[in-house]
Amino acid sequence: MTVSVAPPAGWRLRVHESLSSTSDLLKQLAEAGEPEGLAVLARRQSGGRGRDGRVWESPVGNLYFSLLLRPGGPARDAGKWALLAALVMAEGVAPFTPNPAELRLKWPNDVLLGEAKLAGVLCESAATPAGELDWLIMGIGVNLAAPPALPDRPTASLGAIPPEQVAVSMLFALERLRGLWRVEGFDAVRAAWMARGPALQAPLTLRGGRSGHYAGLAEDGSLLLATEGRVQAVTTGEVAYREAG
Repeated sequence: MTVSVAPPAGWRLRVHESLSSTSDLLKQLAEAGEPEGLAVLARRQSGGRGRDGRVWESPVGNLYFSLLLRPGGPARDAGKWALLAALVMAEGVAPFTPNPAELRLKWPNDVLLGEAKLAGVLCESAATPAGELDWLIMGIGVNLAAPPALPDRPTASLGAIPPEQVAVSMLFALERLRGLWRVEGFDAVRAAWMARGPALQAPLTLRGGRSGHYAGLAEDGSLLLATEGRVQAVTTGEVAYREAG
């Protein structure tokens, strides 16, 4: 299989040997007016961040990669972009995975290989005074050479693959998925996420202890959780790994 090493048209890929955080650098550039289409990759990070302020371990050989979008549209759509980011990661790593069918999604935006975490994304955004999305950053981490040991979840890795190749594959996936959203609407993105998500009626536990059964995704990308005879839409939070639940 041939994987392109040149980014798609309209994208600039900058590679740094070391940064505190690829997303922090992009945030500074976005606030200074950097146009859409810049992607930053670091071979190592000293201050990587995950959801809810968690530290993102950054051993050398893994992918640490952030990309800048200026998609416009209402700021409330930021959550939809986070779901699209999960698909970007899954489709981007699929060419490097012996069995792509093992790639699954955990709400809202982790990629699993089997039951173990392979990749995650932290999406950050800013709104204009009129309530439109000004910029959106996808900060992506993928375990390639070394799966970090985490206290609350199993981890997986793909192997010693050049991070640049995976980053470029993700940029092509992003362009395809943006096109899908533009032509067919967000429902097509939601359906693609659900195809890689949990089985309907699978038991789920949210961080904090709330539990129920998976009932799909709402039109806005919220998690639908069936519990005690009713279905509730969960807009914030995170599904826990089994070991944490």
